Amino acid sequence: MKVYICNKGCCPAVETAGDDVLIGEGANTVRLKKNEWNMLVEKIRSGELNPI
Repeated sequence: MKVYICNKGCCPAVETAGDDVLIGEGANTVRLKKNEWNMLVEKIRSGELNPI
């Protein structure tokens, strides 16, 4: 799965790669493990993280 933030394919992306989730582009990419990604998703869903 690969989802671009801007829906145009020219912006940073969120991509699954095996047991990792990659967020960003090029040298500006962070790698999260499945449990870290799932924790981030849960914090968003619970309202602990909100839009800025």
